Amino acid sequence: MLIQIPLIIFVVAVIFLIILKFKKGDLSWRELITWLALWILVGLAVLWPHKTDEIAHFLGVERGANLLIYLSVLALFYLMFKILVKIEKIERRIAQIVRHISLKDDDQI
Repeated sequence: MLIQIPLIIFVVAVIFLIILKFKKGDLSWRELITWLALWILVGLAVLWPHKTDEIAHFLGVERGANLLIYLSVLALFYLMFKILVKIEKIERRIAQIVRHISLKDDDQI
């Protein structure tokens, strides 16, 4: 399939960027392994799309593409949950810092 060539180039480029981010210290070992595993699985699905159909049938889903969409939606909901939890934690921390600075400023008046 003609679409496989640009998709594989994209997957390789993303893997390269992930490794660069890890070397810069932007990713932990855990994040590196997680992202590499995900993109390697994407690459495998691109190279052997019929295998996704076999896995989907084993799991009771009609087509491999449907299975990938279901898994993608689940992953997005999980990531959204993690981001919301992190934002709430940051907001609480900012509130603590602002309270601390405000009390410190009151002492100086």
